Amino acid sequence: MHDIIRRLEEKRAQARLGGGQKRIDAQHRRGKLTARERIELLLDPGSFEEWDMFVEHRCTDFGMDDKRIPGDGVVTGYGTINGRLVFVFSQDFTVFGGALSEPHAEKICKVMDKAMQAGAPVIGLNDSGGARIQEGVASLGGYAEVFQRNVLASGVIPQISLVMGPCAGGAVYSPAMTDFILMVKDSSYMFVTGPDVVKTVTHQEVTQEELGGAVTHTTKSGVADCAYENDVEALMMTRRLMSFLPGSNREKPPVWPTQDAADREIPSLDTLVPDNPNLPYDMKELIAKIADEGDFFEIQPDHAKNIVVGFAHMAGSPVGIVANQPMVLAGCLDIRSSIKGARFVRFCDCFNIPIITFVDVPGFLPGTAQEHGGIIKHGAKLLFAYAEATVPKVTVITRKAYGGAYDVMSSKHLRGDVNFAWPSSEVAVMGPKGAVEIIFREDLGDPAKIAERTEEYRQKFANPFIAAHRGYIDDVIMPSETRRRICRSLAMLKDKQLTNPWRKHANIPL
Repeated sequence: MHDIIRRLEEKRAQARLGGGQKRIDAQHRRGKLTARERIELLLDPGSFEEWDMFVEHRCTDFGMDDKRIPGDGVVTGYGTINGRLVFVFSQDFTVFGGALSEPHAEKICKVMDKAMQAGAPVIGLNDSGGARIQEGVASLGGYAEVFQRNVLASGVIPQISLVMGPCAGGAVYSPAMTDFILMVKDSSYMFVTGPDVVKTVTHQEVTQEELGGAVTHTTKSGVADCAYENDVEALMMTRRLMSFLPGSNREKPPVWPTQDAADREIPSLDTLVPDNPNLPYDMKELIAKIADEGDFFEIQPDHAKNIVVGFAHMAGSPVGIVANQPMVLAGCLDIRSSIKGARFVRFCDCFNIPIITFVDVPGFLPGTAQEHGGIIKHGAKLLFAYAEATVPKVTVITRKAYGGAYDVMSSKHLRGDVNFAWPSSEVAVMGPKGAVEIIFREDLGDPAKIAERTEEYRQKFANPFIAAHRGYIDDVIMPSETRRRICRSLAMLKDKQLTNPWRKHANIPL
């Protein structure tokens, strides 16, 4: 018996060592943690239960018969974050560069299958050179098996991807289908074809960082949601993100204790919106002031900044927040912001997270670039997402809500449950000046008359009361009472039941 126990401990020690101390040291020199160190930081201490530690590859070609390492380049299992169950896989770059083999993929698929059965999130820590070339099509089949499970798990359990090293070729499509992608600056990158292929095909020289680094994907492409300075920060932020999410679509998000009173008044909000309708203000100030303890976890903070999305708590319960940002493009909706907002709204709806929408939108961004880029179809994505959502929806119009953009931003007509407006809000087809120049075109040569007509229009239509008269606005509220009114509305809606007509799936305008 002692021999068996000794052999077991030797095998475990060999598996824990991965590709060996030399490769571990090289990983550390690059500023990266090992696969197991990452799991230790991500999960609650002592909670990790590892599976398939002794799995090895089955390849005999190209000398692989003599290169077998227990675990085969990925550490898998389950544990807890803040006491709540999560499943995790962490690719080990010290073993064959983290390259995916058939058994490597089988290990990942096993935890994904069990996560769906158990109703718990999956967190993938990606650090891989791609498919294991020695295995040929078997490794490609392994990727496809993982992709299939990403699709089946979508909307069933939250899926989080941390890209903490290379992720190239077909490997990128698994993170792309997950709910959130977090990257590490200067040490992680994602691209379908690398710099060498780009140079061969297009004669363009580009670095890995420029092509698919964390900054590129969080600012330009919008592929990734957040970029962090190092592995430790990325892992800590993942723990924070998980505090807003339920285990599955069968649960409501976790409620956390708070000392922040739900009926807290915020007098400073009464002066947040400038008297001049053309002056900007920072919508993030409003969000910080109404959220529990001022805590707001922003998603995609560096991409499409004219819309702000992210998570907060209200009276201890998680909510998703979508808000136009007057500081950028005057808060106009464009292609990028529509896609960003739609994706976030659909995630919240999948996982029973109420949506709060703050509206200050003068319309859709005009121009040939937007029209030729498909703003009609992309803008419809946001509209579609709001209209399809059945979770509680509370909307606050802070200033402008013009034209079709008013409809899109969780209006009463798209089944908004509670729609408030501040006294400073204007709900109209368009701004006073533009409206007058169309209605009274014959007076365009008389500036005095146009000014008079504009003021007349402003007095009559540039306020929330026309919409309130029709019941499109449930109440005109003082800004200082916004938190209290939202918290009361969410409490009223906590057992809301609303279903869409039966269908296999909708055909969102992709």
